[in-house]
Amino acid sequence: MNHKKTDFGFEEVAWDEKTTRVKAVFSSVADKYDLMNDLMSLGIQRIWKHFAIHLCAVRTGQRVLDLAGGSGDLTRKLSPLVGKDGHVILADINNAMLEVGRGRLLDEGIFQNIHFVQANAEQLPFAAHSFDRIIIGFGLRNVTDKAAALQSMYRVLKPGGRLMILEFSAPTSTPLKKIYDFYSFKLLPKLGRFIANDEESYRYLVESIRMHPHQETLLNMMSQAGFEDNDFHNLSGGIVALHRGYKYE
Repeated sequence: MNHKKTDFGFEEVAWDEKTTRVKAVFSSVADKYDLMNDLMSLGIQRIWKHFAIHLCAVRTGQRVLDLAGGSGDLTRKLSPLVGKDGHVILADINNAMLEVGRGRLLDEGIFQNIHFVQANAEQLPFAAHSFDRIIIGFGLRNVTDKAAALQSMYRVLKPGGRLMILEFSAPTSTPLKKIYDFYSFKLLPKLGRFIANDEESYRYLVESIRMHPHQETLLNMMSQAGFEDNDFHNLSGGIVALHRGYKYE
């Protein structure tokens, strides 16, 4: 029996329990996920994602994995960049989120170079050296075994490929942290209740951000997984960080 523990927000749960509970959270919020992201970030999430896509430096004909891609925001931007000869895989562990993403992209006529795969980031069901780029936006903090996920990403990335991790992180100044904490703990769960009728799921999302590895810790985890020339860019004072790493062999 596995007696290991991990975090589910500020709660300690059995290692094997977290994945199931995270699935339940995102099944609950799937329909309102993008709307809530805009409200929570005051629309700034669009700028963060634009910056991530820019540094991803996708080229025509490449294969890109949009991991934890959920509602398809990043895939929508990646599809025209890879062109008709390229390919984007939108992968997410949660089928409800995948269905939202699939429906929205199909409604917009974006489907020619996209495939949808339900997959666990810790055990990606792809062959080694499958992708030129991997991008994971606001998903890594929900993974139970982040080290295993990073190793799995390294395995499926091609030599010369690039990993981009866009994730909430740690504000770099004390005044900003105080404002951010007040906004996160006092206001966001109430927004979740009023907009998505789900205060507890958004309370978990706030808590999960605080439990996620800080900038330098994640940088070290990437190095341990094999990635090289790793760096990060703090966005909005460190509220979000964009980590970048390369696979050379």
